[in-house]
Amino acid sequence: MSRSRLPSLLWLAFAVGLSACAHYTAKPIEPTQTLGEWEARSLSDPLLRAFVVANAPKLAEKWPPTSWDVATLTLVALYFHPSLAVARAQMSTARAGIISAGARPNPALGFTPTYAADPALGLSPWILGLTFDLPIETAGKRGLRLAVARHRIDAASLHGTEIAWQVRHRVRTSLVELQAATQSADILRRQQALQNQTVALLAARLQAGQSSRTEVQLVRVAAARTALDLSEAHKQISQARVRLAEALGLPVNAIADIALSYSTLNPLPIAEVGTSRRETLLNRTDVLGALAEYAASQSALQLEIAKQYPDLNLGPGYAWDQGENKFSLGVSLSLPLFNHNEGPIAEAEAHRHEAAAAFTAVQARAIAEIDAAVAGYRDALSKLATADRLLNDQRERMNSVQALFAAGAADRVELLQAQTELGLQALARAQTLAEAQLALGQLDAALQRPAATTDTPGIAGAVINPEAE
Repeated sequence: MSRSRLPSLLWLAFAVGLSACAHYTAKPIEPTQTLGEWEARSLSDPLLRAFVVANAPKLAEKWPPTSWDVATLTLVALYFHPSLAVARAQMSTARAGIISAGARPNPALGFTPTYAADPALGLSPWILGLTFDLPIETAGKRGLRLAVARHRIDAASLHGTEIAWQVRHRVRTSLVELQAATQSADILRRQQALQNQTVALLAARLQAGQSSRTEVQLVRVAAARTALDLSEAHKQISQARVRLAEALGLPVNAIADIALSYSTLNPLPIAEVGTSRRETLLNRTDVLGALAEYAASQSALQLEIAKQYPDLNLGPGYAWDQGENKFSLGVSLSLPLFNHNEGPIAEAEAHRHEAAAAFTAVQARAIAEIDAAVAGYRDALSKLATADRLLNDQRERMNSVQALFAAGAADRVELLQAQTELGLQALARAQTLAEAQLALGQLDAALQRPAATTDTPGIAGAVINPEAE
């Protein structure tokens, strides 16, 4: 190798290294811009439709829907909700860890010019030397790093799916609350009309001396209480809409004029989870995620144990020594004399113990959540059955009073009072139905699958593959 070619090779290696370097690009966050983007969100977003096409093609056949139910609103939330954007970013971070884990150590190139104080006669005093250090990992360290990274990707993916179930639960809960508030308001409006008629009739009787002032006053107080309850129901409707918008990840004005469908909320299946309880426990995303974290801790411990064994460094070299070409080959490794990586191994063992304890805690919490949800739903169904019986009894009583009124054996005030009592029982039944639907939502969240036979999009796929291809 001539001295004239040596600098050229060095510059070539340097240029190749620089060409592979990444470059920093600043991406500042402007709060006013993000606020504007948030306020501009709407259900007419074309990317939302592309998301639906990619994840639920059947629902995309008629998009946008004429009315929005749990399934369609869940898709909207999976696309817009900020917590899922965070989960996807965390999955991207975990996937990037594969690049770090799989990276091989770079070789090192050294240039060692040496000056000879007493050169041979007629020869250059300079000795030009090159060293090339090639590190070689041993004991399968790279494979173990990749195993840790893959387990963490699994954990991040499962965590994202868990967040998606939580988002679906909030969407369904807010929709149930909105339905309950709307039904209560409708019943209370009818109650108010009946009570106002009763007040008018009793006031006329009071003028004719056929009724007492106390009787009129009692009905007026009941009517005033109904008016107050109606105002509270309107307040609950407004708040439920705000909660629904929050669950969807949209500003409230984006859902101000949409028609909502509550049909898929109505089926209340009988909860028989005993036979599938074990399967449910073993397939919950939080349990699987904790298991993935434990597997990562296992691989991390293996990696630290493997680090006890030193890596090799091959060091071939070349020197142009006053007209002579000299080649060398060096091998070096660190000597484990003062420590055998005991500290990191101890930490990794402690992390594995911590991950095992965390898995046990997650599994115990999952068991408790499923058992509580099943018991709560069964109790809610029992209470709803009682409310249905009471409503039927009250309806029969009202029919009897109506028959007496038609026969002239009862007056209009008695009929109005019977209708009012029926309305009160209908209101209690509506509230009991809402409790049962909320309990069903808790059961869905605990099982991480819909207990009712509703068309629900694939949550895991929508989280892992959020973009339309």
